[in-house]
Amino acid sequence: MKNYTITVNGNVYDVVVEEGAGGQASAAKPAVKAAPKAAAPAPKAASQGAGSVKIEAGAAGKVFKIEKSVGDSVKKGDAVVILEAMKMEIPVVAPADGTVASVDVAVGDPVEAGALLATLN
Repeated sequence: MKNYTITVNGNVYDVVVEEGAGGQASAAKPAVKAAPKAAAPAPKAASQGAGSVKIEAGAAGKVFKIEKSVGDSVKKGDAVVILEAMKMEIPVVAPADGTVASVDVAVGDPVEAGALLATLN
């Protein structure tokens, strides 16, 4: 038997693979038993966000471009961050008028849906 630790989407699993005759894993149907372990620690956020209005990712992707900086005034609907997902650029817009209080990501950062990208005051 071989023991492996595998992480899938932040969940850690101990996997045991039983070997067949001849010391090789059975080609027909290897026996795999997975038991979830304690969840891996969540990545630390760049900051907790300084403003009261949160701007969150609507979909998982990668930060492609940051359109606004801390201190910039924005109107409702202005693009604050551009995400890239599946070769598409997705603007994440300000939900209200305000001033950018924090930008909590950097270009190239991977983000999950619902991740805090920036805040407004």
